[in-house]
Amino acid sequence: MNDTIVAGLLGLLEGLTEFIPVSSTGHILLAGHFLGFDSPGRAFEVLIQLGAIMAILGVYAGRLVQLFAAAPHDPVARRFILSVLLAFLPAVVVGVLAHDFIKTVLFETPMLIAIMLIVGGVILLFVDRRAPTPTVTEAADIPPSTAFKIGLVQCLAMIPGVSRSGSTIVGAMLMGVGKRAAAEFSFFLSMPTMAGAFAYDLMKNRDILDAQAMGNIVVGFVCAFVAALLVVKWLLGYVSKHGYALFAWWRIIVGTLALLALAAGM
Repeated sequence: MNDTIVAGLLGLLEGLTEFIPVSSTGHILLAGHFLGFDSPGRAFEVLIQLGAIMAILGVYAGRLVQLFAAAPHDPVARRFILSVLLAFLPAVVVGVLAHDFIKTVLFETPMLIAIMLIVGGVILLFVDRRAPTPTVTEAADIPPSTAFKIGLVQCLAMIPGVSRSGSTIVGAMLMGVGKRAAAEFSFFLSMPTMAGAFAYDLMKNRDILDAQAMGNIVVGFVCAFVAALLVVKWLLGYVSKHGYALFAWWRIIVGTLALLALAAGM
């Protein structure tokens, strides 16, 4: 299949899965493996996340303007900004220290990705049913200390297949945050986390990205942007009513199918 077409399909997959707890990176790495798509330095899989970043910024633009405008005189707004920054901090440290290992070892191990999808699905299914009664029902009310712990849990998502949104949502729910609030905090945390990953990966790989690679990234970016817009607008309403069981079963099914395909030598 033509690389440009594959880049578009992977971009759509990135946008559709980035903000739901199924691991977008795990999905596009597995899809790329089975479709024979290989990007220089595995930069494509990280850089197309810019499309999802732009989508979330577009959806939350008004909220962000209000938040920063209120910060000078509103302690609640200041505390929420602090909470997001504290949650972001662990990913900065771990991401920089482990970047090369993540890209050259973890990204190149489809079996591990499939297993993590299944394990994460089982955990998500359990937490969705057995999470403690929420004590926090609004993302803005998450205390900074809890936010930092959520950020520590987010670092598990450095392993492809775990899911950044999945780890933050599960961690938040186990700490007494409601389902909708956990998803919304994950949205806000994704902005600095994904922007930081994009900037750092671009800096590390700028010398090996040729015109074809950049063209594929642009195609993937556009497709990811469009797909992510649709998901972000839909997700909060869905999880408020139905929870996360659908995504848990999706992870388990995809991970199992991937394991079977790998076992068959595909």
